[in-house]
Amino acid sequence: MPSVKVAPITIFIMLSVLFLIYSVAIYLKPLREKDHQKATIQKQAAAGKDVWQKHNCHTCHQLYGLGGYLGPDVTNVTAKPGYSDAFLKAVINNGMGLMPPFDLTNQEMEDLLVFLQSMNETGTANPQHYSPKINGTFTLND
Repeated sequence: MPSVKVAPITIFIMLSVLFLIYSVAIYLKPLREKDHQKATIQKQAAAGKDVWQKHNCHTCHQLYGLGGYLGPDVTNVTAKPGYSDAFLKAVINNGMGLMPPFDLTNQEMEDLLVFLQSMNETGTANPQHYSPKINGTFTLND
């Protein structure tokens, strides 16, 4: 049986290509995992928005200063000192002042908290601090 000679350069090229493919696969894996985590959080935040709307939270509370005026603006409520998840759960479950208690499932509560956290991450806004411009944009008042 004749022996097949493979040139060392061919082996080197094959190994180099395999190394590059492996390296790309290894470095892309964390990006795919982050995309998956981000998509999961976005789905949960969307479910939390549904809870927000289902229980008509907007009739008393505001997001970005828009909504009802009976309760406070909750755009950045998760960033306030002392407003931990446990505190927010207690307020939502038991009510506070004029706010009635809500009987949410554990999943609805988690979704709502993720929604509020996602609202916090969009920035801060109080419409009273901004002036509209003719081109449809807003600028911060001095």
